[in-house]
Amino acid sequence: MTAKVARHAIEGELTIYTAAALRQQLLEWLAEAERLEIDLSRVSEADTAGIQLLVAAKHEAGRRNRELLLTGHARPVVDLMDLFDLGSFFGDQMVIVSRTL
Repeated sequence: MTAKVARHAIEGELTIYTAAALRQQLLEWLAEAERLEIDLSRVSEADTAGIQLLVAAKHEAGRRNRELLLTGHARPVVDLMDLFDLGSFFGDQMVIVSRTL
């Protein structure tokens, strides 16, 4: 039986070096709840492989009739989502913090 809501966090790197392990973790998290919220506030580094992983997880959630929400977007994640114009794809509310010069 699945729970209604599950909340998890990704900490550290969201990169090609961690993608395989994170992929398995995301699939397990998707299996446990109708709505999965993933906190990205502790992501220290992200690259295109990490963003592709999040895109794949979003697609998989839809395929399973689950909801995937990303929260607490760390700067490396925001930068890549902005670069690839993925904000509307994910549909998550992102709080943009201005950079100091």
